[in-house]
Amino acid sequence: MTTVEVRPFTPEDRAQWEVLARGYKDFYRSVLPDSAYEATWRRLLHRDGIDGFGAFLDRRLVGITHFLFHTGTWSARSCYLEDLFVDPSSRGQGVARSLIATVARRAVADGASRLYWLTHEDNATARGLYDKVARCSGFVEYEYPLDRSGD
Repeated sequence: MTTVEVRPFTPEDRAQWEVLARGYKDFYRSVLPDSAYEATWRRLLHRDGIDGFGAFLDRRLVGITHFLFHTGTWSARSCYLEDLFVDPSSRGQGVARSLIATVARRAVADGASRLYWLTHEDNATARGLYDKVARCSGFVEYEYPLDRSGD
């Protein structure tokens, strides 16, 4: 059995990270300019409001997660796991579970009282894992379109 190594990103992970980050955005049919990947990578490396871990099998980056900490009205510190993606060829090997567990340990170490995330309702594969490792809160998300035109 291959051991999953989870660690923070290093500058050498850039190219492999982008392949997985683009795979994640493609999965959710989200198109971003190249500059968004560059800006996000810089923020990840400098821990500028966001953080992340990479999961490696045989020294190959096969999974990524991005997360952030924030305060809330009813809790002093929460951890939001914003992105989680595993290369399709590496699924079913404990990669996502290892990433979630590592973020959870980091959340505890950083004083968070809550770790949470969202996924699309039809993401059955991910939900199968999430139902095993977490509790579904039952909340439904809404997005209000923000008009940036100034009108």
